[in-house]
Amino acid sequence: MATRILVAKPGIDEHDSGVRLMSHRFKKAGMEVIYTGLKQSPDQIVATVLQEDVDALGISILLGDYKKLLTEIITLLKEKDLFKDLLVFVGGIIAEEDIPLLKEMGIAEVFLPGTDLNDVVEFVNQHIKIDRG
Repeated sequence: MATRILVAKPGIDEHDSGVRLMSHRFKKAGMEVIYTGLKQSPDQIVATVLQEDVDALGISILLGDYKKLLTEIITLLKEKDLFKDLLVFVGGIIAEEDIPLLKEMGIAEVFLPGTDLNDVVEFVNQHIKIDRG
């Protein structure tokens, strides 16, 4: 069964060319991609994770409020018992000094601008936990 990945754009950011390109790369690698579209709230993202039964959640953030948004998403995932078996990673404009904090929260990896998209696909392939019986 193909890896199912949800790609999300929280907040008011309207720049989605990078997330669309990454989604295309995931599809090309044989993954099933669900893209939330723009301006998704943490509640909407977590509801989609639950509804779509995905293996991974990739979050694209290009705004300064990423700590607040990511904290809300991780908290909701944990409250709904969705976090422990879900690979969560982030890409976007993130201050390097905040990366350790995000990883402490449980985010598996943070990809900064300029990351080779093949490295992101390889990361997902190496870290995904598929156990669908």
